Amino acid sequence: MVTILDKTGGMSRRQLLKTGAASAVLMITGTAVICPDQAWGLEATALKPDTLATLIKMARDIYPHDQLADRFYAAAVKGQDTMAAKDEKHKALIEDGIADLDSKAGADGYRGLGWEDDRVAILRDIETTPFFQAVRGDLVVSLYNQKEIWPIFGYEGESYSKGGYIERGFDDITWL
Repeated sequence: MVTILDKTGGMSRRQLLKTGAASAVLMITGTAVICPDQAWGLEATALKPDTLATLIKMARDIYPHDQLADRFYAAAVKGQDTMAAKDEKHKALIEDGIADLDSKAGADGYRGLGWEDDRVAILRDIETTPFFQAVRGDLVVSLYNQKEIWPIFGYEGESYSKGGYIERGFDDITWL
């Protein structure tokens, strides 16, 4: 469920708590995307907050990891906003790409599709577009380069500072 607030923040504390208790996924304010139930927020500088919310959903569909919180995907797509602030062509590419994605998804837009398979089918249709390639190409670095998620995947980080792989498990494989 996405709640859109007006520019004055037109939601009372009681409404916010009630919405949070009803498991709000993302709230979109004038310039930010907020996830109250997981206590994180992402401020938009160049892209629309709706665009960032859709990019977060798209990132989760491209690189699905149930064990990762949305805040990691939000941090990963923040780079798109930063690039859009520096380059009008990139901003147009992302905004137009999200508009196209929403139009392909129907009346409720991409985020409104309840089934992951439906969203993935749309992504497969656009996977050769410059928009998809720009988002996917940036995500592969910006998502997996977050040190906080490395332990979730069992990655210990670079090995040089710890003596290299030869002395640290290079030949620990037992099944070969």
